[in-house]
Amino acid sequence: MGDIMENMIENTEEILENHISGFHKYVFETPARVTYVSKNLCDMTGFSKDELSDEKEDGYVLLIYPDDKGKYCSFINSFADKEQTATLQYRIVKKDGTLLYVKDTVVSKKTEDGKIIGYSVLSDITELKKENESLRFLNDTVPCGIIRFTCEKQPRVTYINDRMQKMLRFPEVKAGEMDYEEIYKDNIYLIIPIEDRRRFHHLLKHVYSKDESIAGEITILRCDGTKAYLYGWVSKRVNEHGQEEFQSVCMDITEKYRMKKENEKDRYISALAEVYDKIFEYNFLNNTVRYMYGHGFDVLRQIKNIPMQLKDGTEHWIDTIVFEEDRDSVRMYFEKIYQSNLRSESGELPQIKFRAVSRHGDIDTYMGIFIAMDESVGLFCCRAISSENETDSLRNENISLRTMNESMHDLVMRFSEGLVAFEIKGNYVKPLYSSENVRRFFGYSKEEWIPMTEKGQPLEQFISKCGIKYETVQKLLEENEAEFTYFDIKSNAERRIKAICSRKLEDSDAPRYVMLHNLDNRSYDVKPTEKSRVYIRTFGYFDVFVDGKPILFRNKKSKELFALLVDRRGGFVSSEEAISFLWEDEEANSVTLARYRKVALRLKNILEEYGISDTVEAIDGKRRIVTEKVGCDLYEYLSDSEKYAQLFKGSYLTNYSWGEVTLGELLGN
Repeated sequence: MGDIMENMIENTEEILENHISGFHKYVFETPARVTYVSKNLCDMTGFSKDELSDEKEDGYVLLIYPDDKGKYCSFINSFADKEQTATLQYRIVKKDGTLLYVKDTVVSKKTEDGKIIGYSVLSDITELKKENESLRFLNDTVPCGIIRFTCEKQPRVTYINDRMQKMLRFPEVKAGEMDYEEIYKDNIYLIIPIEDRRRFHHLLKHVYSKDESIAGEITILRCDGTKAYLYGWVSKRVNEHGQEEFQSVCMDITEKYRMKKENEKDRYISALAEVYDKIFEYNFLNNTVRYMYGHGFDVLRQIKNIPMQLKDGTEHWIDTIVFEEDRDSVRMYFEKIYQSNLRSESGELPQIKFRAVSRHGDIDTYMGIFIAMDESVGLFCCRAISSENETDSLRNENISLRTMNESMHDLVMRFSEGLVAFEIKGNYVKPLYSSENVRRFFGYSKEEWIPMTEKGQPLEQFISKCGIKYETVQKLLEENEAEFTYFDIKSNAERRIKAICSRKLEDSDAPRYVMLHNLDNRSYDVKPTEKSRVYIRTFGYFDVFVDGKPILFRNKKSKELFALLVDRRGGFVSSEEAISFLWEDEEANSVTLARYRKVALRLKNILEEYGISDTVEAIDGKRRIVTEKVGCDLYEYLSDSEKYAQLFKGSYLTNYSWGEVTLGELLGN
């Protein structure tokens, strides 16, 4: 038995000497000193046992880096009165003069004679500290956001620097309030706008599978709901724990992006001013309307460029210039725009014809159109047209404005959601305002396109990649309008496009402006099926079409209820469930149940009005969509048919926040 105990003691000393990192022993007297030093600590520091445990002087404290001695002494003195376990990080200077970052964990206990002794273990964290110092150096010297996140299906954020936190605008956490930073850290997709999540998902897959970095621009969603634009790169690395992770360094280019968009918008508005007499800016984010451009009405000149309250300002100019008999129709026109969030039910731009009284007392007929510039700003543009002979008058002006005003579709839908205007000066063409899809249509990379917005390019060279014949463009410049066809990938069909060019002035050096618009009357996204007259669009904004024409829901909640039934894919939805979605902050009670019954009745009435009441089945207060009676992009996509594989582009039921649950499933697939 004695031999066994002796072997155990010998083994213990062997472990303490060689296998416990930086092991040493303290006696916490006054002053505290090191009484035992292991061989492992000597190897770590380069000093001998005698140098570190001199009975007259504490040799170990001499190793502490001067700037860290204060906190080290406070740490050691804290063990003098009680038993405890504590940890401190500090630096020590090795015998060769190099610095070592250590993590010191001390466990103290009181002996029978009342002394307090401590057992210390040192961990070498030099490499980890150096990496963090490098990150800190980047953080302090370069205006970059740094973020690290896992390679899981739902990536979790493991590190985020101060600059990135400021970019995301995390609010200060107050007692009893939600910690948004922690919520965002659980799922990095929360900082990506819904419409960009699919693209971001594929970007990460590419970085992971190809093991190569990707650089470029990306949009993020700040904690306050606003968007920011970043430029940076994403790489896959192995972290200090041997685990794979994504690392990203980003620069905030929001202001640069905003200025670029403002410049593009100004140039685009200049092009619109060549065609329209008056332009009003509607800012739904600020709830304002502003008269930006126009002539012929002195009363409007007095309020030019002065932001006014949205509805009050609109009512003011309607009462001021619109012919009395047309005022109600113009008011209804804008009420529909307010309700549709800058989108018409069909995906086309809302248009209106009205009469206005000029400063001379004459009554002129105007054609107006509403153009959505982005998700919060739109332009109402109008131009006087002859009430006697519109076609002849426009032909005499060498520009087909009637055609432009009456058939110009939503610019956001053009070229599969493109937006475009060009300036032609001499033989040079310069893009003024366009989307990525338009750039692709003309056959240019982003790097090739950007310089052309500044310097332009010879006309023949500009159109050489898209298949438009030069003779067609020549005809456009001579006759001020021309038609051509192109194959639209999104609709999988040929499209007819008309180009409208402003008239050529006597001054041959003056620029001319060209706008493109679709001649087909059908919406790109409407795909009537053989099975049903009804087609439902869920990818993007929710809309319902009957025989290719949109249903105009007069009640928002009845439309949302229909969307909820579609989302359930044929399953029954009870009254209580529907209330929890339609009024998220309210419980099901007699008041909300009565409100819900009214919504359900309005939905029933609108479906009967369009002759499609059989698309919804109601039994004992529960409702469901009859899937076999409708066509729907969601159902087509989930059918796994190859021909519908490209329908989903990353957005789903954009109108409704509760659609994010299904969106997550779609992104996961």
